[in-house]
Amino acid sequence: MLSKLSNIEAFIFDCDGVMTNGSAQIDAQGNALRTFNIKDGFAVQHAVKHGYKLGIISGGNNEGIRIRFKALGLKDEDIYLAQESKSAAFKEFSEKYHLEHDKICYMGDDLPDLPVLKKTGIAACPKDACKDVLEAADWVSQYNGGQGCAREIIELVMKIQGKWFNKELFEF
Repeated sequence: MLSKLSNIEAFIFDCDGVMTNGSAQIDAQGNALRTFNIKDGFAVQHAVKHGYKLGIISGGNNEGIRIRFKALGLKDEDIYLAQESKSAAFKEFSEKYHLEHDKICYMGDDLPDLPVLKKTGIAACPKDACKDVLEAADWVSQYNGGQGCAREIIELVMKIQGKWFNKELFEF
C-alpha cells in the first residue's frame, strides 16, 4: 500500500457523501445547500499548491460546488458536475493530464463511484460509504463523509511523499 500511495500525483473526489456528509438542505427556491469541512478544504488547497492535480466528479449539478472548489484552487474544467457516467469524466481528467490510472487516488462513497474505484490506483472511501464501496476500497478513512476523510487521504499521501508541511508556506 505504501508504494501505491507514494506514486499518487492526482486526487479526484466525489462531492456528496465525501466532501459533504451527503445531506442537503433545500431553500425556498429549491436550491440545495451543502456543508463542507474546512479541514478538507485546507488539504485540497495545500495539495494544489504543491502541484497535485485535483478534480471533483459529481452527479449533482449545483453551481455552489463549482464555486467552493474554484475558491480552493481547482480549475473550472476539473470540476465535473451532473455526471451520469463518472468513468467518462475520470477518463477525460486522466487523459488531459497524461496520468496513468495508478497515479490517481479516487474517493467515492456510493454505487455510481464503483466503476471509477475499480480503475484507479488507490480506491478510497469514507468510513460511512455503502457496503459495496467499502468492499471495493483499497483504503477506508477513519472519518465519515464531510468529516475530514478527504483531508486524511491527502495528508497521508503528502506525508509519505515528504510534501505535507512546508514551513515556508506558513508564518509562525
